[in-house]
Amino acid sequence: MCIPESFEQLADLLNDRYRRYACPAFIDGDPIQVAHRFSNKNDIEIAALFASTFAWGSRKSIISSANRLMEIMGQKPFEFVTNFTKSDEQRLAGFVHRTFSTADAIEFMYVLRHIYTQMGGLQKVFTDGYSAEYAISGAIRAYRNVFISCEVPARTLRHVPNVDKGAAAKRINMFLRWMVRPSTEGVDFGLWDSIPTSALLMPLDLHTGRVGRRLGLLNRKADDFKAVVELTNSLKQFDSNDPVKYDYALFGLGIHEKF
Repeated sequence: MCIPESFEQLADLLNDRYRRYACPAFIDGDPIQVAHRFSNKNDIEIAALFASTFAWGSRKSIISSANRLMEIMGQKPFEFVTNFTKSDEQRLAGFVHRTFSTADAIEFMYVLRHIYTQMGGLQKVFTDGYSAEYAISGAIRAYRNVFISCEVPARTLRHVPNVDKGAAAKRINMFLRWMVRPSTEGVDFGLWDSIPTSALLMPLDLHTGRVGRRLGLLNRKADDFKAVVELTNSLKQFDSNDPVKYDYALFGLGIHEKF
């Protein structure tokens, strides 16, 4: 494939690939499928949060780990989380996803219990953080601050991105895309209308970063938070109201077309 030589050609490429890959077929083989097995809003949120938190390594492994956790939770993640007590910790014994250990899973259960029973749920945590700064960085910061306030150990906190230290926060940005973007294409859920799609940030990973640089959308060499902002701002040239829809285009070009 030739690299587009004009703004119009690049816009045509991005919009064509967005239309090609943003469809229900995308779900097959993607971690979002785990959350699509649920219909209750709270169940979807919790399943999506774990699926996105596990999203490093092969997609097959991510999906397998998330499905295993849902089985441990009796396919009722909201009920499991809100009723979680010390006697339930043994049910998580042996659960591991790469560096995410049993101890980390237990800590996440307690934090999520606190979020849903004391703070109004995940949507409120992220929305309040966004509203405080009118930026997704504020939403991500608010989420991390809950873990800090719950005094989770450092080993668990490493699974929660720190944008103040420059983390790209790929997994949380992906989770937010799932929750905020409309369900028009049959992939994202559109559950949260309290955060605008225009505020979302790109889930930057190896593939979207590589493709973004080849297309001249990203100049920064490091895959950090500054790169996320740069790539998102570049994509706003093509759709200022929904720049993150092009995540489908860049991901598809990188994974399926090896661009």
